[in-house]
Amino acid sequence: MQRFLLLIAALLLSVFTVIPATAGSADGADAAAAIDQNAAPADNGVMFGSKIGLGVKMSPLGVGIEAATPMTYHTNVRVGFNAFGYSHDFSIDGINYNANLNFRSFETHFDWFPFSNGLHLSPGLMLYNGNGIKANAAVPGGQQFTLGGTAYMSDPANPITGVGKVGFNTVAPTFLLGWGNLVPRSSKHISVPVEIGAVFGGAPRATLNLEGTTCDPTGVTCQNVADNVPFQNNVIAQQNKLNHDMSPFKVFPVISVGFGYKF
Repeated sequence: MQRFLLLIAALLLSVFTVIPATAGSADGADAAAAIDQNAAPADNGVMFGSKIGLGVKMSPLGVGIEAATPMTYHTNVRVGFNAFGYSHDFSIDGINYNANLNFRSFETHFDWFPFSNGLHLSPGLMLYNGNGIKANAAVPGGQQFTLGGTAYMSDPANPITGVGKVGFNTVAPTFLLGWGNLVPRSSKHISVPVEIGAVFGGAPRATLNLEGTTCDPTGVTCQNVADNVPFQNNVIAQQNKLNHDMSPFKVFPVISVGFGYKF
């Protein structure tokens, strides 16, 4: 009988010992799960608009301003605007040009960070490609020039003037490879993004329009260029030559370095 009572007491002691231990283990598991959830944000969580990153950058497209916000833990959507201007005077075959290089573009990118670090692949689209060159042409009266291998003299009474333009496709796809994130997933606020890629804008297209009156090199016979068919043919030939020379340049390379801040 004494042994039986001792056995019952041992069983009761073991039950009351195991129950608190089991409850403690459950509480510990819940706490560990909570810690894990805080340490590793879910990749598929909806993050759009939760943070915003703003940045400035320099590239062959000009000075750029851009903004980004996360879509998921591994992706951002980014938009930007670029601008640049430059003027230069030059002369070709006796025709003086005052050229203005104007770059204006608006672009959007989808940034994918496959390895949860700064490395990203960014397909995109240049929604507005206003990049181009405009050159005002002029030949002082009495000065000779050549066009299409033919020599002319600009009439002093109505000298030659005109406009030449070089443009690209208004919309163009882009692709960039880079390092850096305008919206860091860590507690950091500052980033220095670096990217390399290209704009697939197609071959540049040149147009040339001239007006005024030309004379033969002696200045004896003169005719308005609007009525001079051989002269207009030479203008078209010159325009076609420019387009042929620029036809290989269908891809515009882009290398950029920027500075960003996450809000």
